[in-house]
Amino acid sequence: MAATIPDPQHGTHAAEPPSDRASRVEAHGIDHIADEERHGHPRQLFSIWAAANVNYLSLVTGGALVLMGLSLWQAVAVIVVGNLFWLLTGLLAISGPAAGAPSEVITRAIYGVLGNRVNNAVVGWMISVCYFALNLAAAATADFSLVEKAGITANTGVQVAVVVVIAALTLAIGVYGHAMITRLYLPITLVLSAVFAVVAVPVLGRADFGYTPAEPLSGVGLWSVLVAGVTLIGSGPLSYTTSADFSRYLPRATSARAVAGWTALGGFVPSVIVCSLGACAATAVDMSDPQTGLEQILPAWFTPVFLLALVLGTIAINALTSYSAGLALQAVGIRIRRTRSVLVDGAAAVSLTLYGLLISNFLDTVSNVLQLTVVLLGPAMAVYATDILLRRNRYDGPALMDETPGSRFWYTAGFNPAGAVALTGGVAAAALCVNTLYTGPVAQVLGGLDLALPVGIVVASVLYTVLTRAFGRVPVRS
Repeated sequence: MAATIPDPQHGTHAAEPPSDRASRVEAHGIDHIADEERHGHPRQLFSIWAAANVNYLSLVTGGALVLMGLSLWQAVAVIVVGNLFWLLTGLLAISGPAAGAPSEVITRAIYGVLGNRVNNAVVGWMISVCYFALNLAAAATADFSLVEKAGITANTGVQVAVVVVIAALTLAIGVYGHAMITRLYLPITLVLSAVFAVVAVPVLGRADFGYTPAEPLSGVGLWSVLVAGVTLIGSGPLSYTTSADFSRYLPRATSARAVAGWTALGGFVPSVIVCSLGACAATAVDMSDPQTGLEQILPAWFTPVFLLALVLGTIAINALTSYSAGLALQAVGIRIRRTRSVLVDGAAAVSLTLYGLLISNFLDTVSNVLQLTVVLLGPAMAVYATDILLRRNRYDGPALMDETPGSRFWYTAGFNPAGAVALTGGVAAAALCVNTLYTGPVAQVLGGLDLALPVGIVVASVLYTVLTRAFGRVPVRS
């Protein structure tokens, strides 16, 4: 008997289609979701994004802001501003119900059929696998502590086994797909929220709410750290250029405002809370080694629970990442089933993780990777968001599936010059302004001030708007 769930079109109940049931491996990959298979309510998006953001990495990045030299309230302000980028993630999500397709396919309208394959290879697949590996390394570190507490030496063999087990659990969710994610993420959100509520008690009890560093920053130095902090926090929501992947099963008539709102709130609220908790913890313990520092103030009986929660949170965020990376691999043009593409992504991420665990300073690695990726992710998200606004979110899903030279989205030799130039220009402008693993010439002139994120977003958006209108490619329905 078919399961039933609310239908936002009519306020009644619509049958959950066999192609999207939690008990079955998802049948769809990057293909179009027909109207008769659409179901669900936009509020389900809240728990999907919330579960992915009550995690260890948020604690680490929140604590990093204080370590960078900010006062507690400066750090909290940066956290709020940086997380406003979830509004862009929400905006991108509205294209899912409109097209009945994942982000990896919708962007054919932006870059052209062949150009989009390049976009998916870099923005979609490569960066997703890197994030998967980074989060997997964080979970594995927590699990190594659990193993040690159980009296087992975490030698190389044990570490490899731990990484593989965590990856296997993550990939199982990714393989089962959309319905499994929708079903699991509400209880995961509730469990993680309860655990972090317990963590908050000793953290807030010991936090110095008037904390300022011994030598407060000022002038250009202060602005440099503030902007770098916003970039660090903003890199989280900016990494989700694939939010339509999780909204594409919603009925076409679903309120775009509701889709954007529930997506943005699901990311914003837990991210602000957990990052702020990390910043508060940094005023009480040494967050350069977050796990060890927090264990000093947590009840001994609760430490294993906390470590397990860190692993669960990472599994939640990485399941979304692996799911989207699998779709990206298909969209690159490789003829492979979605289930197998997810496993390929997992194998690549595990390999990167085992290599990354050899790096001595995990915190520096996190900071550098997250800040550098915004050089690409900021412009990519800006171009996508601008396309949605220019087209008024009108996408023809079936037409987007056509990859032949006669396709409406073949453009010029398979590439849309407007999308390609806008993204390239935005990335180039951002690269001139960056100050993380290297210092761009503009950042040097500005005394180290890193404006890569705002400059990349503005340049990419303006270029795409101008070029799209110049080429006359803003159809009423695309």
